[in-house]
Amino acid sequence: MTDPISTSENDLLEKIKAGDEAAFIQLYRDRHMAIHRFALQMSGSQTIAEDVTQEVFLALIREVCRFDASRGTLSAYLYGMARNMVFDHMKRGRMDVPLEESEGQDGRATPAKLVVMGDPLGDLTRGEAVESLRKAVLALPDHYREVVVLCDLHEMNYERAAKTLGCAVGTVRSRLHRAREILLKRMTARKGLAERIWEMKPARFAL
Repeated sequence: MTDPISTSENDLLEKIKAGDEAAFIQLYRDRHMAIHRFALQMSGSQTIAEDVTQEVFLALIREVCRFDASRGTLSAYLYGMARNMVFDHMKRGRMDVPLEESEGQDGRATPAKLVVMGDPLGDLTRGEAVESLRKAVLALPDHYREVVVLCDLHEMNYERAAKTLGCAVGTVRSRLHRAREILLKRMTARKGLAERIWEMKPARFAL
């Protein structure tokens, strides 16, 4: 069965190869937010995410005639380029913007902003939980982090993730299983620590 998304992307690609600027703009509008989000979730740096997104689409313009649809989808090709570029930036020590500074710039409220919203304590708790999870994902080894980002955050199935990463479906399955185990362990440990601190509050932190 033909994937309608792939068919649509390939149609745009053929127009781009023919020099259709409107087709490139359409493809950019359709895909740049996903590539930016992927780069941000992989690196934790807004600066890297912006640079990688720009580099991916500039590379596509330069190399569009070299893209071979028989070897994979355009979507996998873009994610694959973004993945390699993120790792390249990280190896060069470009992790120059901490995650906290990127919060709120992609439309999400920071824990501090949530304090002035509807349910301060509940929203703050949820915001801190999201922040803890994102930090835990960033702390994963590269090969575990990328499968979590692709499968859990970008909702790719195992086959699409495998094509994007250039590995077997079984490899994606096993890495994702192990990554989730690590995340669960770390998040459970953090929750336990928070609960112990809260239990100490009446005796140690009473006003």
